[in-house]
Amino acid sequence: MDISNFFDKNEKPLDNLLDGAGFCGIFRTIGVVGDSLSSGEFEVLSEEGVKAYHDFYEYSWGQYMARTIGCKVYNFSRGGMTAKEFCESFGTKCGAWNYENICQCYIMALGVNDKNIGEMGDADSIGFPAGYSGKTDFAGYYGQIICRLKAKAPDAKFFLIAPPRENGDEKFEQWKADETKLLYDIAEKFKNTYVIDLNKYGPVYDEEFKKQFYLLGHLNPAGYILTAKMVISYMDYIIRHNMADFKQAALIGTPYKSVKE
Repeated sequence: MDISNFFDKNEKPLDNLLDGAGFCGIFRTIGVVGDSLSSGEFEVLSEEGVKAYHDFYEYSWGQYMARTIGCKVYNFSRGGMTAKEFCESFGTKCGAWNYENICQCYIMALGVNDKNIGEMGDADSIGFPAGYSGKTDFAGYYGQIICRLKAKAPDAKFFLIAPPRENGDEKFEQWKADETKLLYDIAEKFKNTYVIDLNKYGPVYDEEFKKQFYLLGHLNPAGYILTAKMVISYMDYIIRHNMADFKQAALIGTPYKSVKE
C-alpha cells in the first residue's frame, strides 16, 4: 500500500467525492451552525399558490453526515437564521452555548440571510483573542459565535463554509464572494479554523443543478445528500493535508492533552 496517495499535492478539495466517512470519522461530536440549508428545509407550494417552509432536520446534510460517519451531529440551525439572531437569541435557545452540547468540531454555514440586515464588515471587527468587539455587522456577529464557542471548547476544530455560486443576482454573488474572502481572513486569525470553499471548488448551482437537486427554492432530499458528501469529502481533504493539526482530535473536550506528539 502506498500511503502517498493520501497526500497528493496536486489534489483539489472535491476531486474525490467520498461515499463513506473518510477521515471525518475522527470526530464523534459535530455542531452545525446554520440556516435553512443546514436544517433540511423543504419549500412547498399549495394548490392555492401559498408557499410554506418546513425544517426536516432528519433530512439535513448534517444528519446525513451523522448517519454516514456514525457520530453525533447537533443541528444548531433553523430556516432564516442569521449570525445576528444566533448571537442575540437562537444560540441560547438551541443550546449551542451549553457545556453538555460542546462539540469536537463545528461547521458554520451562515451568511445567505445576513445580506438583508447589515454590512459585511471585516475580520478586524472581531475582538480576537479574548472576546468580541460588539460590532453589528456580519463579521462582528460571526466572530462572536466563534469566540463564544471557543471559550467553551478552545481546542475544537472549526470549518467555515463559503457559499456556492448560483450565477444569479450580481449583488448577491458579490456578497458571497466577499463573504468567502472574509472567511479566509477569519481562518487566519483563529487557530484550528479552516475554510470549506464551495464558492471556488463546489458546483455552480445553476439551472441544470437546480433541476436535479432543488425543490422550488431549497434543496430536495438528493440535494442534501450531495451536500453531505461534499462537506465530508472537503473535510477529509483538509484533514489529510494537515494531519499534524488533527493528531489529538480524540482529546478535544477532555482533560487530556499530549505535550509531545
